[in-house]
Amino acid sequence: MPVSDSGHEASRARAVRLQRYLAEAGFGSRRACELLIREGRVAVGGADAEIGCTVIPGVDHVTVDGRTVAAERKEYWLLHKPIGVVSTSKDTHGRRTVVDVVPARGRVFPVGRLDMDTTGVLVLTNDGSLAHALLHPSREVTKEYEARVSGRVTARERERLQSGVQLEDGPTLPAEVEVLRQSHDECRVRLRLREGRKRQVRRMLKAVGHEVISLHRTRFGPLGIEGLPPGGCRELSDEEIRSLWEAAGAAPEEAFHV
Repeated sequence: MPVSDSGHEASRARAVRLQRYLAEAGFGSRRACELLIREGRVAVGGADAEIGCTVIPGVDHVTVDGRTVAAERKEYWLLHKPIGVVSTSKDTHGRRTVVDVVPARGRVFPVGRLDMDTTGVLVLTNDGSLAHALLHPSREVTKEYEARVSGRVTARERERLQSGVQLEDGPTLPAEVEVLRQSHDECRVRLRLREGRKRQVRRMLKAVGHEVISLHRTRFGPLGIEGLPPGGCRELSDEEIRSLWEAAGAAPEEAFHV
């Protein structure tokens, strides 16, 4: 789909991919926004949008489900995710979501996911560019977890986790693994990963013979949740937002003005 003909080269220079525009407007990650486009829920200038098309912020009229898309004030939240809450914006089964916990002024979405039974650090925002940078596999943003597992973790098993284990979706990257405490029938370990596949920590530990009893994410990039009780949340400071960009090895992009 061609960009709207405004007749101004300056405006054309501001053209951006539609999925990025939607992400910046708070409709989720770029991947989630691509899905909206594929489902036929997005229109530009009254015509159904296509993957790969570009728009000019402030010039092209963009709608999602018939409603005009407008830029939202950026929000950045840190949540100590409690157990029993799902890491989605909406849940078809009516379960409580992380978005329900955070008192955001506008629409926000979680950056990545934690299982319903996993607790700990979770960032929510409507900044699609930052979310994309943090989640892109090439950025290798560090995530730190503490897991309580059945049985004793041996030195050999620790070495396997550190060098990478084979999962059904391929081998894992090398991880940092530290045994914190052991008893005769269970162990507490700390793992630092540079990737974020679905249920990765649980699958890695199962691959070396251990079922996870409980799992807690202690850090996401530079952020921890010191001082936040389960279910507690707060807005990030400017310094913390900058630290997330730095962790992703990227620079903040200019905001759109619609």
